[in-house]
Amino acid sequence: MTRARPTFGEALGVWLKVGLLGFGGPAGQIALLHKEVVERRAWVDEDDFARALGFCMLLPGPEAQQLATWLGWRLHGVRGGVAAGLLFVLPGLAVMLGLSALYVVHGRSDWAAPVLLGLKATVVALVVQALIKIGGRAIKDRLTAGAAALAFVLLAFTTAPFPLVILGAGLWGWLAAKGGGQAPAARPAPLKGQGRTALICLALWLAPIGLVWLLAPNSTLAWLGLTAGGLAAISFGGAYAALAYMGRAASTFGWLSATQMLDGLGLAETTPGPLILVFVFIGFVGAFQTAPPEWAWVLGLAGGLMAAWTTFAPSFLWIFAGGPLFERWGREPRPAKALGLISAAAVGVIGQLALWFAIHLLFRSGQTMEVAGALSVMLPDVASLDVAAAGLTILALMLTFATRLPMLASLAVVVLAGVLLKVAGLS
Repeated sequence: MTRARPTFGEALGVWLKVGLLGFGGPAGQIALLHKEVVERRAWVDEDDFARALGFCMLLPGPEAQQLATWLGWRLHGVRGGVAAGLLFVLPGLAVMLGLSALYVVHGRSDWAAPVLLGLKATVVALVVQALIKIGGRAIKDRLTAGAAALAFVLLAFTTAPFPLVILGAGLWGWLAAKGGGQAPAARPAPLKGQGRTALICLALWLAPIGLVWLLAPNSTLAWLGLTAGGLAAISFGGAYAALAYMGRAASTFGWLSATQMLDGLGLAETTPGPLILVFVFIGFVGAFQTAPPEWAWVLGLAGGLMAAWTTFAPSFLWIFAGGPLFERWGREPRPAKALGLISAAAVGVIGQLALWFAIHLLFRSGQTMEVAGALSVMLPDVASLDVAAAGLTILALMLTFATRLPMLASLAVVVLAGVLLKVAGLS
């Protein structure tokens, strides 16, 4: 049973608390939202929370931020959703911008190397953990298992583009679904003004991208906005799935190296807020490194903010405009099956990401072999195995799967081990 609706001020305090304490990735953030909103205050009941979570997990983008936005919207309408969604992101955004600035100054110093090595080893363990958790939830039968396996093979061993793989999974699910089935008995009508709200959200999301393309076409800032914004519209499967595509884009455009991508993901794991804040690191460092020296800091900050805006702004569009539609349409057989196979394919995407991270962390060199422009296989040089990185990765896996240590505590242990290896001259 839910209690009386809180005042807007009371809710603001909770949204800020979640934004400040939202460590541990989406699982930890969702658990924190449930504890604060359902268990401690009973502002929303269990059924509504579970249904909202299911809806958000089927949307592209960061599901935890979308859930926070939905909760705020449910309690106080559009202004509540805006407040909850922004406060969920802003603390982590501020921290990530600061860490990015420190990285471009000190990221290659001797003291930073062992710290980053420990962070990257922990990242591999966390990606494997995410693969297992999300896979257990999304793979329910042979069809979903096949979609996950096919997505992994296409992304790991061919040049198939990420959007095509995701769209293909959705089409497969749509065609595989059987007609009929029972539609929900009650179909809530869309809220008044839903179309106007959607147009406003869409315009605000796209305006910075269009402005930069008008003023500086083909610049790093323009391509950052277009890439992050486009990815926000198709990045089913959460941050780990989105990173696979963003990693390719960053490499193609020359924004960051694979090692720097891992550094950024490791830093993002230490901040509150969604893991996809790593896009802020990519935007900041990528724009900084490709800018003229006299404009590097200005464009670095602009790149970080552009990546943040184009990544998180669409979440408000999906919730404010899509929530009522989902209640009417999302549980019918064909849409439900299509979205289910998209979620399964995202498991394969995460598996490919785990393989990519592990190869770049554990081996100092290697090559990519392409065949006829269609097949693409990453071949590490076995002789270049980094023993210190391998040892830290094993330690991170043990801490992640064999202990109940919180994520930050495990991270601290692995980083400390990396520093000790450096002191002992073993890395």
